[in-house]
Amino acid sequence: MRVLPDIYLVNENINKPALRDDISANTNLDYLIMSEQRITISIPNLLLIVASSLLLVLLWQLRSLLVILMISVVLAASIVPIVNWAETMRLPRWLAVILVYLSLIGGFSGTVVLIGPTIIEQIQLLVRLLPVYAESLKTLATNLLSGLTDDAPTLVGQLVDTQSLTNWLIRSSQQLVLRSYSLTRGILGGFFSLVLALFISGYMVADSNTLIKSLVQFFPKPWDERLAAQATPIGQRMGSYIRGRVLVSGILGIFITTGLSVLGMPEFALGLGAIAGVTNLIPFIGPVLGAVPALIVALAKGGWVLLWVLLLFVIIQNLETYVLDPLLVGSSVGVHPLYQLLSVLGGVQVLGIIGAVIVPPWFAGVAALIENLYLKPKLRSEHREAIYQAKNNSDLPPLTPSA
Repeated sequence: MRVLPDIYLVNENINKPALRDDISANTNLDYLIMSEQRITISIPNLLLIVASSLLLVLLWQLRSLLVILMISVVLAASIVPIVNWAETMRLPRWLAVILVYLSLIGGFSGTVVLIGPTIIEQIQLLVRLLPVYAESLKTLATNLLSGLTDDAPTLVGQLVDTQSLTNWLIRSSQQLVLRSYSLTRGILGGFFSLVLALFISGYMVADSNTLIKSLVQFFPKPWDERLAAQATPIGQRMGSYIRGRVLVSGILGIFITTGLSVLGMPEFALGLGAIAGVTNLIPFIGPVLGAVPALIVALAKGGWVLLWVLLLFVIIQNLETYVLDPLLVGSSVGVHPLYQLLSVLGGVQVLGIIGAVIVPPWFAGVAALIENLYLKPKLRSEHREAIYQAKNNSDLPPLTPSA
């Protein structure tokens, strides 16, 4: 056994406190550095949180303008193909934009002037007769239940309060419409908002390339070029969706108006057809909402009218699902139906009727952006990785069984 000299033991005992002091000083210094780093990192994060909060408040205050911009983008995406076609006739793009917008506005205005008064008159008559139809439904329910119980009138009266039900339907419809109008401060504000949306969308269509370049220049390379390249597929998906919905809704409105006129409801045919066509712009729940008023009137009329009207809407719904939607709308949304339904419900909750129409195409555009910038590159990368792994595995020597 080797014995250390005394001097080593003395030096070891002397250096232990100094070593502990050095370790303690280094620990304190590291703590101060880490604290300073935490403070340095937390201040930018705090500023980012404050700036994000202020931005959200600002956007909420400017929500009316944001809705106008959303409508403008949807209109521009829908009209771009028509303008491009007109531009092939050797017209300047600005002139093509003016002619296309004037043609569309003139056609829409002419249609409103031609059939608008009749539609309003029939809808007003329907609203006035709604309590009468509700009483007819109550009487019909009483007659059906009279064979089951002697207290049928009392039971139906307890379950169905026609006056309260009528008031609730009218009040709910008014609130849903007024929620949309509140964003534009009334009917007059809604008219000016529509004019402003048309003007902004026309500018977007006329000078879309310059507008896109001015927006993507705020992003670093190569994201500016990638985002600029996504403008066309996003616009195509949004535009094809809204054009398809408008065409399908117009065709269904004409079919329903014609069918109701033939089935003995000519006094409400045009109004009910207009309601069904407009509500059909709303995916999923729109066709159901459009069929309810016609079924109520048919049920109140009695006889075979209800059966024929119900059959009419079943046929038209199948025509839309299996013929018109695949032909005119197709897979332009590119989103799972559940997500589409959630986008419709969210749009109604926030923006009212307007949200149910403009949120789904925006959802489709965002889906196209995510698909092209994230999902497709991810799948290509995984495919290349799988090919690389398969190639490496094929280069390995085969395993030989041991003797």
